[in-house]
Amino acid sequence: MPATTYTSTLWATFFGQMATDGIKIIDGDTAHDTYWGIMDLYDNDADFELIKKEFPLIQNDYADNFDNEVYVTSCGLAYWELGILSTSDRQFIKEVVDKGATIAEWTKENEKEGKAREKELDKFLKKISQPNKKVRARKKYRKIANLYFQQGDILTFQLEDKKYRAVICSAVDQYRGACNYFLTPTTYNAIKKPDFKDILNSEILGRQISASSDEAGIRSEQPGIEKIWDYVGHGNFFFGLTIMAVPHKDVMTFKDNFEKIGTLEIIESLKQVGTLSYESSFDRFQNIFGDLDGHIEAFRLKRFPTKVIADLE
Repeated sequence: MPATTYTSTLWATFFGQMATDGIKIIDGDTAHDTYWGIMDLYDNDADFELIKKEFPLIQNDYADNFDNEVYVTSCGLAYWELGILSTSDRQFIKEVVDKGATIAEWTKENEKEGKAREKELDKFLKKISQPNKKVRARKKYRKIANLYFQQGDILTFQLEDKKYRAVICSAVDQYRGACNYFLTPTTYNAIKKPDFKDILNSEILGRQISASSDEAGIRSEQPGIEKIWDYVGHGNFFFGLTIMAVPHKDVMTFKDNFEKIGTLEIIESLKQVGTLSYESSFDRFQNIFGDLDGHIEAFRLKRFPTKVIADLE
């Protein structure tokens, strides 16, 4: 798995195909990545030649008929919505669908789901059989300028036990009009309000992500991994942060619970997502940090010295 920067689609990496793919045309990792990859290019003013080059309908990388059907149908839907689906494209899509790969797979899991997938595909083929009379317009997403937190902010807060905890805002993710603050938990837990030195001497939460690459490959994909290896020992894994993502629209209701006490940047290459959860209330912070050890154990997280991942240069 390559090192990646934050985007709103990183999240399902750690689950298997059948756990994330659903019976709808856009319902799973491959389908989402394909459809929204095309739409992101389109919304960023890419021309159709570039879109088709980046996302060709005929994709030779898919040896598996299941994955190929998911890719082709999601790609085909995007083409249709943009008004660039040709007659030959429609014929190719039908040939792929007629192989019945996803219907067969879903039927093995659950006969009812197999029939539901078949129904979805029938609707889809009927839909794209005619040209789209209402071509999707390019969208411009507004970025929020007046942010509550900034990347690198060290934020402290008190729980009901009157002790302070702290998180680091590792990134502010704005994608397709949504804004999320990515907060990485630290292990700080004391009556004293922390300062920069306290956080630097605490630990952050993260995890090791198994990789098939050798160490040279991992090093090239995630520069800086040596700092993690120096701490835990060498191995075939990437490093990822534990992320509590809080939507801008939700944090406005409890932002006053947080106080900025300083700034600490995390090494950019070590900002890969290890685990991601979305939190919409301060009660979640009460629950998680009220029993952080239990949370760490339940989600198999690890503690890493903040000094190891901090960009202090």
